[in-house]
Amino acid sequence: MDIQRQIPASFDRVQRSQYGYNAKQVDQFLERARVSFEAPAAAARPVKSADVRSVSFDPVKGGYAAAAVDAALDRLEDALARRERDELVQASGEEAWLREIGRLAGVLRGRLHRPDGQRFRRPAKAKVRSYNTADVDKLCRELIDYLEEDTPLSVDNVRRAVFRPAAGRDGYEESQVDAFLDRVVELMAAID
Repeated sequence: MDIQRQIPASFDRVQRSQYGYNAKQVDQFLERARVSFEAPAAAARPVKSADVRSVSFDPVKGGYAAAAVDAALDRLEDALARRERDELVQASGEEAWLREIGRLAGVLRGRLHRPDGQRFRRPAKAKVRSYNTADVDKLCRELIDYLEEDTPLSVDNVRRAVFRPAAGRDGYEESQVDAFLDRVVELMAAID
């Protein structure tokens, strides 16, 4: 795969009065990713799919348009996940990859099969922002169907999931839901 086709040389910028991603930070990260992808042995610290999934950039006025950067990062993450899968299969065999997928799927299923309204922690503070439980539970039921019934679901649907806000104990703790969904994306990227 040619990384240049996955990531454009530059991105459109938002208007000077709007916020976008810090262009310098984006460019530096993508250069690290390019070196890591094209010559992994030459990379001081190779970029992995998990690094792409967790990277964040400071908001600045007149920065890169977030949607375009996010789409490129999604393609990069998928490419790195495929490479990581292929490297694991080559080094340890397909059985090792299947065991890893099975282990991760088992961990995720444990939480997915909890009853609606009980899948994630509730925030400890009353006024803190949280995710609407019904929205999160709906996505969790779709994930069960994806994992167990082979119902089609795009990894991008999970990456782009948006939940209505809730307040405090009326919703699920955002950080726990986000961490769980990161693992779901890791699994889906490895499978697809």
